[in-house]
Amino acid sequence: MFVDSHCHLDRVDLAPYEGDFERMLDANRAAGVDHMLCVAIDLESYPQMLALVSPHEDISVSVGVHPCDRDRRSPTVGELIELAQHPHNVAIGETGLDYFRAEGDLEWQRERFRTHIRAAVASGKPLIIHTREAREDTIAILREEGAEQAGGVMHCFTETWEMAQAAMEMGFYISFSGIVTFKNAEALRDVARRIPLERLLIETDSPYLAPVPFRGKPNEPKHVARVAEKIAELRDLPVDELAALSGENFYRLFRRTG
Repeated sequence: MFVDSHCHLDRVDLAPYEGDFERMLDANRAAGVDHMLCVAIDLESYPQMLALVSPHEDISVSVGVHPCDRDRRSPTVGELIELAQHPHNVAIGETGLDYFRAEGDLEWQRERFRTHIRAAVASGKPLIIHTREAREDTIAILREEGAEQAGGVMHCFTETWEMAQAAMEMGFYISFSGIVTFKNAEALRDVARRIPLERLLIETDSPYLAPVPFRGKPNEPKHVARVAEKIAELRDLPVDELAALSGENFYRLFRRTG
């Protein structure tokens, strides 16, 4: 019923499942999660992540290096293109810009971002974009690098309607996480009311950002239902209709069959 368009399954807390990854997956499937996209954040842990999830047909993967950590090894365009050829790989990322806690010269972030965009354009894979307090530079670099040729998703969106519009003009989708359920997120809920339904995705970003009423606890893909419920409420839609629409959008963007 639900597609979790962005999670980090290799980092989900397995303590409730006595350390058993397969039990965790089965519990999330039983809760109605039909497909999960396990998103990479670095190259060092990517082989282990891929080995963990690749036996499962209901899990897709991406490859990329998160913008926050300068110490993580940055990939080359060729390296990303090669890694993206794996049959379970559907995207490049997550990548982007994050100026929230960054200091000093951030040209390294912008160059890492450009590398990912170039790999996505060359490989024909969509981008998974992380952006925080870097609206102007994010949109400018996407335009400069021709990111509309790849398309993709603005994941865990927390920005303005104007930024959402600029991204959608380049063919991007907008994905909402558990943040949309937070008490102080009324501005974000207004954006969620306005996004065209054909451009809307839902996600958990597990194990982070658990939605209300689980806020502050470890997150899992099954909690994507809470995100769907909140957006369905905002859009005056049945939850199953919102789930179906967001799932169709996911499969269309990432060229998977549901």
